[in-house]
Amino acid sequence: MPTSPSETTAVAAAGYDLAVVGAGPAGLAAAVTAADLGLRCALLDAGPRTGGQYYRHPVPGLGATRPGRLHHGWSHYTALAARLAAHTRAGRVDHLAEHHVWTAERADGGWSLHATLGPAADARAVVRAPAVLLATGAYERQLPFPGWTLPGVVTAGGAQAMLKSGLVLPGRRIVVAGSGPLLLAAASSLVTAGAEVPVVAEAGDYLGYAGRPGVPAAVPGKLAEGAVHATALLRHGVRLRRRTAVVEAHGTDRITAVTLARLDRDWRPLPGTERRIACDALAVGHGLLPQIELATELGAETRRTPDGASALRVDARQRTSLPGFWAAGETCGVGGADLAMTEGELAAHAVAGRPVTARLVRRRARLRAFAELMAAAHRPGTGWPGWVRPDTEVCRCEEVPAERIRVAVEELGAGDARTVKLLTRAGMGWCQGRMCGPAVACLAGGAPAGPDSRPLACPVPLAQLAADPAS
Repeated sequence: MPTSPSETTAVAAAGYDLAVVGAGPAGLAAAVTAADLGLRCALLDAGPRTGGQYYRHPVPGLGATRPGRLHHGWSHYTALAARLAAHTRAGRVDHLAEHHVWTAERADGGWSLHATLGPAADARAVVRAPAVLLATGAYERQLPFPGWTLPGVVTAGGAQAMLKSGLVLPGRRIVVAGSGPLLLAAASSLVTAGAEVPVVAEAGDYLGYAGRPGVPAAVPGKLAEGAVHATALLRHGVRLRRRTAVVEAHGTDRITAVTLARLDRDWRPLPGTERRIACDALAVGHGLLPQIELATELGAETRRTPDGASALRVDARQRTSLPGFWAAGETCGVGGADLAMTEGELAAHAVAGRPVTARLVRRRARLRAFAELMAAAHRPGTGWPGWVRPDTEVCRCEEVPAERIRVAVEELGAGDARTVKLLTRAGMGWCQGRMCGPAVACLAGGAPAGPDSRPLACPVPLAQLAADPAS
């Protein structure tokens, strides 16, 4: 069972060999594998239950009896969860639920992880271990367009989260749009649950996969997964429109329709191709961005992925540039649950100082190659700002329109996203730029934004910052 906040001080004082941050596919695989190899582990996660965003559970009070119907590969999760339960009972793994890790620091040749558990001044914990594995997953990339702040407009992952955890739909007639394989998964889930999806608008064209056919052929599981989603869409008569994007959402109190437009190769809308479609919800997203703030604040080296995102640079055994600090899964570049679990298992062997089988190394290489190909195939085009009007809000938290960013760049001389932020407050709100960061960087005329350096990886009550975190 997960450790409750009242037990945290005693657990935090226990001797761990490895602290894993994140209980999604990568973190779960790492923790149970490390325990199999004789290590004592702490598994910290912000959520109340394991599984992360990918294996999100229905709320217990809803009484869902078959949660596996909402997931692909649910049996992989249940197998990991059973192993975790066995290791927890044996005292080899402590699952520290609802622990929001906000910083890490070097201490006595190892690491100290500082976590908040809630608003109370004493609701905090410090977990120490000689090795840390970061498996914090990713969040969705959003590109603004007129009307994207209307009620009823949700992210593609958000629509899936509503369905998986709340067993509810964001609407009855839902347009799915953006770019990346998450769109097909989201649309498949929605229609299977009873929604009407008139169209899936993919801004790319999938031709990027054709240039290297051997890469997808080497991961037949991915092809099978895509076939399952495609079959569901065909069965429900859902149309897939390539090189098409939602360039405007319409409505007053709630979305009532969207305008689709065909795009050129750089994602610029083609005049005269606009088409209006009625709907009561829009699920939109343009892929995922690695959540790596904990590591970048410590100075970990990063790399630029083919879709322009920043991911942690790791070696063949998942080690980052920081001593005693490993990473696995989406933090190393978005690639899905299979790759995350493979890298988590590989990292656990490395931390334990055990050899890794050639089979595991080959599997990681095949899945990582597919992830890189996928990122290149769905990289946002440079012409997407053609969707944006001067009054389009870019930063939702601080209500910063595109025109204010233009003024900062063209009249005030801002040449990068950070300067734009200082002049306009874009990115200074509650989400700290997670929603608007890539868009602000593009509108600033610079390269895609690199990882921000923040001493706090998540919101922390001031009372906890004022207190001695080690007390």
